[in-house]
Amino acid sequence: MPGRFVAILMGLAVVALVTVVPLWAHHAFSAEFDAKRPVQLKGTVTKMEWINPHAWIHIDVTSEDGMVESWMVEGGTPNTLFRRGFTKRSLLPGTVIMVDGYQAKDGTMKANGRDLTFEDGRRLFMGSSGTGAPRDGRDSTEQNR
Repeated sequence: MPGRFVAILMGLAVVALVTVVPLWAHHAFSAEFDAKRPVQLKGTVTKMEWINPHAWIHIDVTSEDGMVESWMVEGGTPNTLFRRGFTKRSLLPGTVIMVDGYQAKDGTMKANGRDLTFEDGRRLFMGSSGTGAPRDGRDSTEQNR
C-alpha cells in the first residue's frame, strides 16, 4: 500500500510540473517590456524562430554611427501570426523590414514587436493582445474597454 501511495504522489507531482512550466515560460508584456520605451527598427532579417509561446524575429539594424546591432523582436504565437498573414516564407533571411515596438526594460537589444512593415508597404500586426501591451487601436481584435 505505501508503494502505491508514493506512485500516486509521484504522478501528481509530474502532472503539476507539466502544468506549471508553461506558465513560467509565458509572461505578461509589462514583466519584460517598457511601454514608455517605443522603438522603431529598420533592419535585415537574419533568423525567424517559430516557437511557442512567442515567435522571435532576429534582425540586424545599422545604427546612426554605422555599427550593426543584432536585435531580437518578440511577436505573438506562431498560430496567431499565421492567422494574421505570416507564413514561414514571409520572413526569410535577407528580408528588409521595419518594426515598431517596445524595448526591453533591461535596455538590451530586445523588443516586443507591435507592427511589421515590409519594404513594399505591406503591414502586419505582430503583437499579442491581452498581455498588457499598450492598447493603441492598431489591433483589430482588441475589444474596446
